[in-house]
Amino acid sequence: MNIFKFEFKMLRKSIFIWGLFVPFGLVLYMSFYPWIAADTEAFESIMANFPDEFLSFFGMSAELPLFSLLGYFGLTFGMIQIPLAIQASNYGFHILSVEERELTADFLLSKPVTRGKILISKCLAAFASLTIVNLLVWVASLIILFIVKGDETVNFTNVNLVLSTTVFFQLAFFGMGVLISVLVKKVTSVLSFSMALGFGMYIVSSFGSILSSKLFNIISPYSHFSPTYILINGKYEWSLAIISFIIILVTLPLSYFLYQKRNIASL
Repeated sequence: MNIFKFEFKMLRKSIFIWGLFVPFGLVLYMSFYPWIAADTEAFESIMANFPDEFLSFFGMSAELPLFSLLGYFGLTFGMIQIPLAIQASNYGFHILSVEERELTADFLLSKPVTRGKILISKCLAAFASLTIVNLLVWVASLIILFIVKGDETVNFTNVNLVLSTTVFFQLAFFGMGVLISVLVKKVTSVLSFSMALGFGMYIVSSFGSILSSKLFNIISPYSHFSPTYILINGKYEWSLAIISFIIILVTLPLSYFLYQKRNIASL
């Protein structure tokens, strides 16, 4: 049995839904930019009345104002990171827990295939699915920026650097999802777990920005790949990005090891 093909086939509907609505959401939000750009003075006066803590909560910065194209894109992409995190978390919680939840794990493991091969095949299918959505978001971002930029100069090098973070951002959430699903006895509701992880980490990151707390910033992948920071500085904030790389390098191998030892629920 080709587990990769089977798992990828099972994810086709999910790929279609995420691949349609996430890029659509990004394009929809960005389509409002010409209206904002048409009245920059009004928005500038409004933004001047907000405290820095409020701007930080939504990932905005005085260095990259909302009424600039990249400032608005940074805000939009920061919001788009939430469904991307939920998608990755959902796949992480789902790929192993579904077998135990539907009591088909013992049937799968009775086949001449190792647990390691099962986990690797499922992870590769999930990664392929995430990559498709990532590419669609990348293409949609570049197209809508070309459409709405008008005469404004856009640093597409920095934009592409922001878009390149998505693969690592999602892998961090995916790895955490897989590890948690292996550690807990049973994932009863994949959506509840993935929503909690995706939104929870966003709230942690937001409070970290408000409080200027290094601890909160260390915990959340949202802080590791801040669109605003990258658009301003043209580089990753490596002191934080390296933490997500460590999360990926720790959670996936550890999940592999623990899955070998896990007691599998059966009929």
